[in-house]
Amino acid sequence: MERSWLDRMRAALQYLFGRWPVLLHDAVAACLAWLGAYWFRFNLDEIPDVFLDQALDVLPLVVFWHLVFFVVFGVHRGAWRFTSTHDLAVILKSVIVGTAVVAFSIFLATRLVAVPRSVFPLHGAFLVGLLIGTRILYRLFRDRQISRGEGKRVLIVGAGAAGDMLLKDLGRNHQIHYDVVGFIDDDQAKKGREIQGVRVLDRCSALPQLARLLRIELILIAVPSANAEEMRAIVDYCERAQTPFRTLPKVQDILDGSASSADLRSVELDDLLGRDPVSLDWEAMGQMIKNRRVLITGGAGSIGSELCRQVARLDPEEVTLFEQNEFSLYSLAMELEEQFPGIRFNRLLGDVCDPEAVRFVFSQYRPQVVFHAAAYKHVPMLQAQLRETIRNNTVGTMVAARAAVESGVEKFILISTDKAVNPTSMMGVSKRIAEMVAQFNDAKSTTAFITVRFGNVLGSAGSVVPLFERQIRGGGPVTVTDPMMTRYFMTISEACQLILQACAIGRGGEIFVLNMGEPVKIDYLARQMIRLSGKVPDEEIKIRYTGLRPGEKLTEELFHPDEDLAPTSYEKILLAQSRSLDETHFESELHMLRESVERYDHERARQIAIGLVPEYREGEESSTAESPNQAA
Repeated sequence: MERSWLDRMRAALQYLFGRWPVLLHDAVAACLAWLGAYWFRFNLDEIPDVFLDQALDVLPLVVFWHLVFFVVFGVHRGAWRFTSTHDLAVILKSVIVGTAVVAFSIFLATRLVAVPRSVFPLHGAFLVGLLIGTRILYRLFRDRQISRGEGKRVLIVGAGAAGDMLLKDLGRNHQIHYDVVGFIDDDQAKKGREIQGVRVLDRCSALPQLARLLRIELILIAVPSANAEEMRAIVDYCERAQTPFRTLPKVQDILDGSASSADLRSVELDDLLGRDPVSLDWEAMGQMIKNRRVLITGGAGSIGSELCRQVARLDPEEVTLFEQNEFSLYSLAMELEEQFPGIRFNRLLGDVCDPEAVRFVFSQYRPQVVFHAAAYKHVPMLQAQLRETIRNNTVGTMVAARAAVESGVEKFILISTDKAVNPTSMMGVSKRIAEMVAQFNDAKSTTAFITVRFGNVLGSAGSVVPLFERQIRGGGPVTVTDPMMTRYFMTISEACQLILQACAIGRGGEIFVLNMGEPVKIDYLARQMIRLSGKVPDEEIKIRYTGLRPGEKLTEELFHPDEDLAPTSYEKILLAQSRSLDETHFESELHMLRESVERYDHERARQIAIGLVPEYREGEESSTAESPNQAA
């Protein structure tokens, strides 16, 4: 114990001696401030000998007490290069206390004979000025040195708090030198103001002209609160400026609430297509999942795997993953077991269309909540494979739903798609019948069957985003179906969180429709991905229009006109009223559909499926199959 105390004392003394230049400077400042106070007291004229002698006599006492309180308050610890308001506050406190002790000590020693009382406040004011002034001058000198170094000429978009913090951090970055030329901001009240000596030049629309005029080499976007629409506009200005650009993450992704150069990254597709943060009732979701047994079919697919991660965060008793793909199941299970060691994961290979296997899983693991995410989804491929489409998407749902009813599952959540609304593909037909299967079983059992319907998911397996990325890496062309084709997009994590929220509020029989925001043109998506890769659309990377493929349509719909849409207590979840269903007729048709699938009777299966979904219509005609902008 004694040795430890001695070691700490020795280390403190070593540090103190290591800061001797700072202590020497501050001691000299105390001397100058003391004598300067006398000089000022006598109107900048010659100090009478009796007063000067007394001033010199007590000078050691003045320096001693100030050094003591400099050390006590830690004035010597501040790095001059990064002098801040905190350092200024420390100096002010130490000088006030030090001056008070000096005055009291001199009073005890001399009874203030030949010591004017006005000297003490003058001395304190001069000392604060000297200590603060020299430190600020040193910082300005160092900042000036760095700014004179060769660095990229930078323009910062956003003259708010994030831009201010980013500018400050750039000035401290010794590894990469940036010469910040100015700010731009759409708030016209800020135009002409200066932030740390850097002027706010103009609004964002002037960015292309300013970039050329000021020879800007890099644009830094410091607007972490920007929504997708605002970000698209900023990126458009950056692209017109033909200048590289980087951005700070969204405000919800900056963990410590501060902005620094280390956070800068490339603009990503999600920045342009993403939406406002989802407001969720995590308590309600936790009550639904916590200490429950959960089964996820298609558990290693794009939606299924993210559902597994989201469910695991809500502390279930166990999670059973039912999946056909061996490697995907293995990889996901390894990831989950590493991230959530306290949760039991059952990884089961199997086919959701195998009644014996599905019944075994339900009877063996007794799930209380089931997420049915197993489905085929590639529209053009499935259009030519009717039997497998119906078997997997419809019959698979029938098998899982029956097993859920027989084993007393509390909630069964069917993951559906916007392609089930007024379908033009057999994939859409198969999912619409799956929705009807859920509605049918909800009416005939105590299990609550809930359907959640949404559009495309960014980056999911087989989606357009990975395809475009691969085509761009290969140098093009990027194939777009039609320049007018639009789709709804949502991130995987947002979709799964909203699925869980819909499950928490569902009581059975509902079709919840996720609010997907505004549809996005696939042509716009392709061009943005090309630009984000650093290439120029139609010049460095060609775009080729291929025309609609079998089963595709130009625009998707999220609900049928006969489904009365109503809001819920969550703005991004809507409730579509289920259409009426003739249960006797539907049950009979389902039985015949299943028999047709088992007999490989494609034509009969097609007739029954279309009969169950009378709104089905053949695929639309493309507005164009080629375009002047296509690849040569």
